[in-house]
Amino acid sequence: MLRFDIITLFPNMFDGPFSESIIKRAKNKGLIEINLHQLRDYATDKHKTVDDTPCGGGPGMVIKVDVVDKAIGDIIKQSHMAKDETRTCEISTVASAFEAEGKKKAPRNFASQAKQKKATTKSKIIMLSASGKKFTQQKAIELSKYENIILLCGHYEGFDQRIHDHLVDEEISIGDYVLTGGEIPAMVLVDTISRMIPGVIKEESIMNESFMNLSPETCRLKPDYDYPVYTRPIEYKGWRVPEVLLSGDHKAIEGWRNNPNTK
Repeated sequence: MLRFDIITLFPNMFDGPFSESIIKRAKNKGLIEINLHQLRDYATDKHKTVDDTPCGGGPGMVIKVDVVDKAIGDIIKQSHMAKDETRTCEISTVASAFEAEGKKKAPRNFASQAKQKKATTKSKIIMLSASGKKFTQQKAIELSKYENIILLCGHYEGFDQRIHDHLVDEEISIGDYVLTGGEIPAMVLVDTISRMIPGVIKEESIMNESFMNLSPETCRLKPDYDYPVYTRPIEYKGWRVPEVLLSGDHKAIEGWRNNPNTK
């Protein structure tokens, strides 16, 4: 299961997108887990202050390094505790299975193997930033291999530079345009990455989507877009479905779809 932890000032923005369609089904299947963390909950003063004026002067407000550090530290601790509970359950389940088969106990090295697996938990801390590296389908494939992804949503004038330098693994942008905050980019990452997790959608659907090579072995990007798709009615206002798609000739249909002139 891939666990997403999203640090944000506006957690309610995520209610709709994460409670519908593919993301909802992925959560229900236990393939992903999404946790929203209100950044203000980690503020240290009574006013729940998360930002301050820039040192040396300048416009806007800057998100504070101490608040973000506290949030990330707490989330990492929660994630490791959740992993411990899951793997303890796994050990107990397997041990029970051995007993059911008439064996007194599980193999001697089983628990140590489980601990070793815990020690290699893969996590990634990502800042959503306009100055970050452009998000691509290939990056989504790469990130889908992680067990825990922490997404840090920006707002105001930006983050204290020490957050960039010391607290995050990388910065990602979803495009060359300005957004109010990092919440929409976070939604984009969760949706795109989740689709790459086995079981979320059918493998055939993934391989035939835009930007994906049809070979599951290479899973590289392809430079062109999908072929045109049609459905019933066969003819509407004089606009007719191409005859090749009605022919039943699968080889001819595949050739039509792969023809650059069809794009």
